[in-house]
Amino acid sequence: MLLLRRKARQARRRERALGASRALDRRLPLMEAGKELLRKAFPDHWSFLLGEIALYSFLVLVLTGSYLTFFFHPDMAEKPYHGAYIPLRGVDASEAYASVLRISFEIRGGQLIRQIHHWGALVFVAAIGIHLLRIFFTGAFRRPREVNWVIGVTLFGLSLLEGFAGYSLPDDLLSGTGLRTFQGIMISIPIVGTYVSFFVFGGQFPGHEIVPRLFISHVLFIPGLLIALITVHLFLVVYLKHTQWPGKGRTNRNVVGKPMVPQYAAKSIGLFLAVFGVLTLLAATLQINPIWTYGPYRADQASINSQPDWYVGFIEGALRLMPQAETRLWGHTVVWDAFIPGVVIPSLLFLVLYAYPFLERWVTGNWKEHHLCDRPRDQPTRTGLGVAGVTTYAVLLGAGGQDVLSVLFTWPIESLTWIFRGAFFLAPPLAFWLTRRVCLGLQAQDRVRLRTGDGTGEVEQVAGGYQEARTPLAGAEQHTILVRDVPPRLTADEARRTGALRRRLYFWYYGERVEPDRTPKQRRVVKKILTPPEEPEEPEAREKQQAGGE
Repeated sequence: MLLLRRKARQARRRERALGASRALDRRLPLMEAGKELLRKAFPDHWSFLLGEIALYSFLVLVLTGSYLTFFFHPDMAEKPYHGAYIPLRGVDASEAYASVLRISFEIRGGQLIRQIHHWGALVFVAAIGIHLLRIFFTGAFRRPREVNWVIGVTLFGLSLLEGFAGYSLPDDLLSGTGLRTFQGIMISIPIVGTYVSFFVFGGQFPGHEIVPRLFISHVLFIPGLLIALITVHLFLVVYLKHTQWPGKGRTNRNVVGKPMVPQYAAKSIGLFLAVFGVLTLLAATLQINPIWTYGPYRADQASINSQPDWYVGFIEGALRLMPQAETRLWGHTVVWDAFIPGVVIPSLLFLVLYAYPFLERWVTGNWKEHHLCDRPRDQPTRTGLGVAGVTTYAVLLGAGGQDVLSVLFTWPIESLTWIFRGAFFLAPPLAFWLTRRVCLGLQAQDRVRLRTGDGTGEVEQVAGGYQEARTPLAGAEQHTILVRDVPPRLTADEARRTGALRRRLYFWYYGERVEPDRTPKQRRVVKKILTPPEEPEEPEAREKQQAGGE
């Protein structure tokens, strides 16, 4: 009897739960959306995990930053320090600086959490940057993902700003030197620079407002924008589907991969734990930003060998390479040696990043949807441009540490400056040319491999000498080489109709390439694979049926 009653109660509970879920689903289609999300296919390739590393680094930053917020005091009022760090006792320091020392030496686990937070910030920015490079080199920014590219570039810019704001909060001598550089860049802006500086700092530098304002921006405004943009970014990834590498069964019309549950979810949870573990290991074994060795900020002092975090090191390098130059016009002084490297170069960087997908689409005239990734070798000009950009950044980053390199290699700093100046103009074009030639060489190698196969490593004697035995390529490798998404060559009529500038850019971009040998059947198969979703598939079967009927 008791067993029957228990079963009846369980049945009624199930009915109530089912009724509630149905009522909720009628108002909010959660069941349908959840079913679609749980079965979403994620491509199974390591390069797609770069964005997730950035996401999980951000989660670690939110967790550790929330903990640090309980103990940090964003106050610039100075008073003698009387904390646990004996060498600085009696030294005038701001409350912000003293609170960071308190976190480091007096709060249980504070120094570990603080270093996890700092390492997490470095990994977060690096992961976004490498993720953007992966998207750029594989062409994953093309239609219909231009908006997501713009969001990603915006996230990268906000991450730089967020990192700089957090880096400046301790009010130590190193971060204060960085703020002084930032203020110098602001006042170099013609006409409005001094007004901008007064608004940001609340008066003359350094004032007493900048740390509280940076704190609010660091924990509220910028994270809010980051969370909002990350949410939109992930929504678009789900809605637009992932790109994927060419392979058997993969076309512009489908996505082949692992479902979200259980395979992808297990892998994703494991990656999050691995990211958290690596950051904790770095924090526990490698010291970073020991502000007690720098001391509190003093406007009349600057520490030697001052280096900012790597992600803004290119601005430091540009400032060091720019020769002294200024112009006085209509009562205003334009300080070119601060304005060009501090304002113009970063602005050009982000302008190029924002505009590139639309520029490439205009040059190629290709408005179709693309869901297959390009191999970098198949787009030699784009790959060369990307490597040239990375080379430019590397030169500027190296120039930002010219004083450290001078001491390390006992080389005159003036000579290093001129070497980096020459490299700034010569290294990127050379990197572009070399990368382009390497990509074309790899294309030619692919064509030879299709014709003759791969060498087996075994040499056999033939009439007239020796030759290496070769074996045909596997079907998957042939497929990867044959499926190449490049626009067809311009016909004579198209060349006449196209504007002169666009025609020259098209031939510069796609004029030199090594096409693989394809049979007529392979051409039809490749064309069918590359057919975008908004276009009908090749009517191959229909034509065969009509031919058979006739």
